[in-house]
Amino acid sequence: MNSAGPAPGAAEGLSVRPVCTDGTPEEQWQRWLQERAPWPPLELDVERLVVLGAHPDDEVLGAGGIMASAAVAGIEVVVVCMSDGSGSHPGSRTLTPEQLATRRHVELETATALLGLATPRWFGLRDGGLTEQAHTMAGIVDAVLDDGPDVATGLLSVWSRDGHPDHDAVGRCAIEVARRRRLPLWMYPIWMWHWAAPGDSSVPWDRVRVQRLDPEVLAVKHAAIRSFDTQINPLSPDPADAAILPPHVLAHLTRPWEFVIV
Repeated sequence: MNSAGPAPGAAEGLSVRPVCTDGTPEEQWQRWLQERAPWPPLELDVERLVVLGAHPDDEVLGAGGIMASAAVAGIEVVVVCMSDGSGSHPGSRTLTPEQLATRRHVELETATALLGLATPRWFGLRDGGLTEQAHTMAGIVDAVLDDGPDVATGLLSVWSRDGHPDHDAVGRCAIEVARRRRLPLWMYPIWMWHWAAPGDSSVPWDRVRVQRLDPEVLAVKHAAIRSFDTQINPLSPDPADAAILPPHVLAHLTRPWEFVIV
């Protein structure tokens, strides 16, 4: 998850607030989500789950519990990170983009290991430029899927209307590949919890499914999130090095439930 604001029209007319603002308080979400319960449960009837993220931390923040639970259930989980994550602190004088990318690579590998997953597949595309990489990303996903042509496989991707241009680009890629290859697709929101409000008409709530996380899985997810030191802690006192994931944002992503859109 990177701080760069969404491009005009990236969320198809949604009024997206940048993460530097307060956004919708988690207390509002908690009340509404519980009032609306029960939510239909997530059912992963697959043998292999290919998980797509735009930046190194998206998949852990949005679906870390789903991935860990799937692995425990015997489902092969393949994490695919599209960008190098080098754009999260564009004004930093503490780390160069290359240094930041190296650290974020290590952070993602540490986090996925804590979740009990195999080493993620890292493709290092330009952070902030995934909108122009649709063809390349589709080729990457096809190549990963071709590794297991006879295995019942599903895609789990960041949502195509999440509000960040990189997130949206990966989501659109997932939709295209899933349709073409006739694969089940689930999409996890990240920024949506920040800019949307309970009952927001631009979110397809009737297509939302929930994964309740066991306490052990939730604890492991929290530990995995703490691996992303460059994102949850300031790089330095300089404002350009501020934490990308302050507490009010993390509150949406550390609940005992994870939600996906089908």
